[in-house]
Parts: sequence; structure tokens; C-alpha cells
Amino acid sequence: MFKTVVGHSDDPDSLAAITEVLEACQTALSGVTPQAGILFTAIDFDHLVILDSIQKTFPGIELIGGTTNGEISSILEFQQDSLTLMLFASDRVEIRAGLGQNAAQDPYQSAHQAIAQAKARSTMPPKLCITFPESLTSSGAKILEGLKQGLGENIPILGGLTADDYTFEKTYQFFNGQVLSDSIPVLIFSGDLQLSHGVASGWKPISPKSRVTKVDGNVVYEIEGQRALDFYQEYLGAERFINNYAIHALAVFEEEERFYMRAPNSYDPDSGSVTFFADIPEQVLVQITDASRDDILSASATSLQKALNHYPGHQPTAALLISCSARRRILGTLTSQEYQLIKTHLPQGLPCCGFYAYGEIAPLEQQTPTRFHNKTFVTLLMGED
Repeated sequence: MFKTVVGHSDDPDSLAAITEVLEACQTALSGVTPQAGILFTAIDFDHLVILDSIQKTFPGIELIGGTTNGEISSILEFQQDSLTLMLFASDRVEIRAGLGQNAAQDPYQSAHQAIAQAKARSTMPPKLCITFPESLTSSGAKILEGLKQGLGENIPILGGLTADDYTFEKTYQFFNGQVLSDSIPVLIFSGDLQLSHGVASGWKPISPKSRVTKVDGNVVYEIEGQRALDFYQEYLGAERFINNYAIHALAVFEEEERFYMRAPNSYDPDSGSVTFFADIPEQVLVQITDASRDDILSASATSLQKALNHYPGHQPTAALLISCSARRRILGTLTSQEYQLIKTHLPQGLPCCGFYAYGEIAPLEQQTPTRFHNKTFVTLLMGED
């Protein structure tokens, strides 16, 4: 048995909202006790009140989550300023939470700490790791590398970086009854679990492949020996780049045919560097990309269809959806259509939960290394073996 239920409330009062969500979850559980949960909330709630209510209702629950740039569920679909909770109950799938702290000081050690804590209480080998780490104080790419070192390359890791409604001031992560920042909460799933995932962005390469020849973390100085800013402006034109540089992300090829996205954050005319929202390895091949709103919207359905095509079981019992806050910013009033598009492909009544993140985590394809993404829509499907 692998039962999943979802609650969602847009009540602005923290206690009223979580009370509504818990009542809906308890009704759907029909007396079954949940083992673990995932909580997504807007930044302005009283998060301690929410977590305290969950812990009192379900003592000992393994819970992680964080703050968002928008929430998604099969109950209220896309919302802003809401909270949504997904609960898991199973007698054949084991779920254990772990926490790493002080990610800014040492993201690798913090990630190792989270994995070690969850694995120490697991009785079976891990099959899946879900995580919602800090986004502002540390590098998401470095956090992911630490998680991979702790788990091994073959265990899929999926999740997204916590957000704060595009203010970029402070995000919060949740671990059991704690509200934290600068931390890495994880859930490790073991046992008779079936899963698949899909990744799509909608951005399409529009330039020839070129090699990154000088970079420091997330700051790219040279591409093919040319200043990164000049490389962009030579292809796009100076005016087009200055007015629209945020949309022209780089497709990064660490694998021959598949790429992940890196979004520009700023540029420096003096040094000619371009700063991105996440690290880019030296010597990788990159291409400038472009996307329309229609391309961005259709990618959400592509992501879901990939996950459905690769799902190994008869039918999933839960879907976790993670989209990028940059997608929401570009889509504007069309954001609600992301869930509307994928809803037509979902199995009827499938519990769904998700959020808009400051960076997404998922393998590009099944059985490939986990990557850190920008501007991407991630679908995770889960069920019992």
C-alpha cells in the first residue's frame, strides 16, 4: 500500500489555512497514519504555527519542505500566497528525513550530513532522494554535488531550491517541526517504490555550439576566448541583449546530445563577464537559447509526458511538480495554464503537489546523472512496486 493525499488552502490566516488542509488530508487518509510529508508555503505565513499543527496532528511524521514563489496542487491548481501539503502512507515504502545545516559555510559537508542522517535510520538501500535546499546563501550546484557524493551517482535526486516570492532576501526550509534557513532537508525513499521523471524547458538553441574557456563558479568571463558579454552581443546585437538578456539562457552540454539550462542574472561591461544563477563548468559546450511563451507552456506537458512514458508500473499514485520562478515571471498571467495543460494528461484523481523554485534538480533522462537546472519544469511520478 502506497497512499498519497493532498491538502491545499489559500486562506491568508496561518492557523485557519493549516487546519483546513489537515482536515482535508485526514478525510482522504480514512484513518491511515502518514509516514512522511512535503509542505510548500508562501513566504508570509507563520511557519512555526503551521509546522506545530502538523506535528500535533501526526506526531513523529518525517516532514520536509520550504517557502516558494507560487504553489501547485490537484486541489486548487496554481495559487499564490497559499500552502499545500502532500502526505505519504505506506507499509512497503520506507521514508526517512535528514537535515544538513550551515550550507553557506560548506555545502558539501552540509549535504553529506543530510544524507547520512536519513540513511542512518533507513533499513533498506535508497531508491530516491527528494530535497528542497537553501537558494540564496549557497550554490545549488555545489549542494547537488554533495548530495550525489553522499548517495552515489545512480540514485536519482529530485527537488527544487526554496524561494521567497522574488524578493531574494531570505528563504526558509522545513524539517519536522523546525523552520530553518541555510539548510538542506532531504527525504530518502526505500523499498518497493516505482518512479519516473520528466524534464523540459521550452528553450531552444539558436547559436552554434561554443566552448566556455574562462569561468569562476557562476561567472563566465570567456567563451571561445572571447569576452562572454561580447559573445552574447555579437550574436544577439547589443540592444537586444541589454533589453532581453534574462530570457536568453545558455544551454549547457555536459552530455553530447542533452543539455540543461543556465539563466543569466547580470553582466559587467568592464570585465565583459556574464553572471548566471548557477555554476557552469569550464570547457563545456554552450549555446544561446530563446523561447516564446507558447514554448514555455508546452514544455510542462512535455515534462509530464516523458514521465508517463517511462513510468514502470501500472499507474502512479502521486505526482510532484516543480517549475522555475523565472518561468512564472515570464508567463505572468498565463502561469495558471502550466497546470491546466498537464492536467489533461494526468490520470484522473492523481494527487499532485508542487511549487515554483529558484532552481530545479533532476536527471535529464532516466538512469542518467542528476543535474541542476534553471528555467525548467520537472515532473516526478511515484507509486508502489
